[in-house]
Amino acid sequence: MKRVVMVLFSLAVLGAPPSAAQKGEGKRPAKVDVTGTWKAEVDIGGNTGEPVFTFKQEGDKITGKYKGLLGEQDVTGKIKGDKIEFEFTTDQGKVVYTGTVDKDTMKGEAKYGDLSGTWTAKREAAKK
Repeated sequence: MKRVVMVLFSLAVLGAPPSAAQKGEGKRPAKVDVTGTWKAEVDIGGNTGEPVFTFKQEGDKITGKYKGLLGEQDVTGKIKGDKIEFEFTTDQGKVVYTGTVDKDTMKGEAKYGDLSGTWTAKREAAKK
């Protein structure tokens, strides 16, 4: 009887689908570095803009500049995995961008005070 149970157990284990670890799931996301210049498209309630962000990343901290309709502002933020959040302050209040990074593109939600909308950005190729 023990032998039958062992055979059935072995067949069950061998026939089981691969675990998440065997499939490569659960791996840590590839390290993301957003250092560089990014051209964005922002849509807040039908009002659009095309700001440019210049980022420098050190670890999970981001610093940089915003240049757009709201002038030029210092930017601070953070990144964890592929999740990004950065902000700057204008005389009208705080502006917060949250989203995800995928290689040379980003997208997410932007909040300008009580207003919110969407944004996308593409990294410019490094100048030689």
